Amino acid sequence: MSREELEACIKANGRDIYSFCCHLAGSRQEADDLYQDTFLKMVEVGWRLDVTGNPKSYLLSVAVNLWRNRRRKSVWRQRITGPVISMEETVLEVSSGELPLEEQMISGEEKQLVQRAVSGLPERYRLPVLLFYMEELKLSEIAQVLNIPEGTVKSRLFKAKKLLKKELEVVLNEKRS
Repeated sequence: MSREELEACIKANGRDIYSFCCHLAGSRQEADDLYQDTFLKMVEVGWRLDVTGNPKSYLLSVAVNLWRNRRRKSVWRQRITGPVISMEETVLEVSSGELPLEEQMISGEEKQLVQRAVSGLPERYRLPVLLFYMEELKLSEIAQVLNIPEGTVKSRLFKAKKLLKKELEVVLNEKRS
């Protein structure tokens, strides 16, 4: 893979991969590390990568695998050393559209509620949701990224929707009361 091909790949997919890393990692610092490691891995295997195919799918699967490995290491270290307190940052993105300020705040608050509900899902449901709705991957691509059958992706998305609906209904009902 040439430097130009790498730069083109980063330019085309970098924003999506970084956004996915932010949602996956939960904190900006961990997302930065995960993002960099994802592209470093691409550089390592670049000569084997077909950039004419779908490099975004490959990068997403690398990011997921790196994140899972880090979580495993973290759990193992916590068994040895005990729990470590971590500060997670919450990112509130308010669009600078033409909506009045009140509507921007309400939509930002609703977005934050949905993000919290999605981040509260178990990993097996959260990953397909992020890949399907955030990265807009097809079911077959999600199956390839997560290395699971397509039917499993469908069932996990269905279950995740049910869990999210239940969670968001409870939160919104409490908010209205």
